[in-house]
Amino acid sequence: MRLLLISNSTNPGEPYLDYPKKNIKDFLGKKPVNVLFIPYAAVTFSYHDYEKKVAERFSEIGHNIASIHNFSDPVKAVREASALAVGGGNTWKLLKTLRDNGLIEIVREKVLGGMPYIGWSAGSNVACPTIMTTNDMPVVAPDSFEAFNLVPFQINPHYLDANPAGHAGETREQRIEEFIEVNPAVFVVGLREGTMLHLEKRNLQLIGPRKARIFRKGEAPVEAAAGDKLSFLLRH
Repeated sequence: MRLLLISNSTNPGEPYLDYPKKNIKDFLGKKPVNVLFIPYAAVTFSYHDYEKKVAERFSEIGHNIASIHNFSDPVKAVREASALAVGGGNTWKLLKTLRDNGLIEIVREKVLGGMPYIGWSAGSNVACPTIMTTNDMPVVAPDSFEAFNLVPFQINPHYLDANPAGHAGETREQRIEEFIEVNPAVFVVGLREGTMLHLEKRNLQLIGPRKARIFRKGEAPVEAAAGDKLSFLLRH
């Protein structure tokens, strides 16, 4: 498998998808690739506008974007795709639309067969077994929490270490501790802003300036840095 799972699309003060564009370019290679884009996480803006925004950035690195909403048969579009990009937004909306269109199994089949997969934020969440570690409100109800199951661990994108000033609710760490309490066999990777996971065959590595915080029930959280061996996450 070839996966690039990005925590967030945009760093403060930067254009959309600007910081990871070099990583995306390296991931896809020098030869132009026609990438099928899945915009289903969009809620307050149109799929057309989302496609335009992503296509602008991909064109800067020599690759082409075509959104799946332009195809009359989305399953066929995935079946014939050379690479896939799944954008961020609302994870519940994304998963519901994927499941409603019958795309879970065909995407999994294609990616396991070698098709490159790029996801950011919600697009990283749906690469996991479920979306149960998303930060998003369930604005819609998919018929199942089960997602692509491309990796055996869960990702929490946009992971934060502290609550905002004045907020008296649970921290992100406490919410993840709730998850592992009732899902004790599952690792959760808190993926901080500006970082991503790159999987090539069985080699999993963290990319970016910040560490990832890894949780599992009964164990103290682990801080993993770029260059650390993360293959243990693939064994569970």
